[in-house]
Amino acid sequence: MADLLLMLGFFAFSFGVGYLIISRIPQMLHTPLMSMTNAISAVTLLGALLLFAAPTTAVEKTLGAIALLGAAFNMVGGFAITDRMVRLFRKRETERAKPEEGR
Repeated sequence: MADLLLMLGFFAFSFGVGYLIISRIPQMLHTPLMSMTNAISAVTLLGALLLFAAPTTAVEKTLGAIALLGAAFNMVGGFAITDRMVRLFRKRETERAKPEEGR
């Protein structure tokens, strides 16, 4: 039970620190920041999978399943949004094929 309280306390602390850090990031840096958090979600997925490999209680398995689902949702959604943002900055094929006017 002490381990569970320690993990919940650490989660609450990291949530607070993360909120304070992200709220101070300029809007121009949010897309690169999302790419980095996708990598962090991948590490969370690996940690949750490792939790299922060890003998644990039902509460720990439930928390691991919630972490696994949350991290998977965050990672997939984050990569989709990052890909969409990157596509906004690419030139279209028609713009590349047109010769520049005025030269």
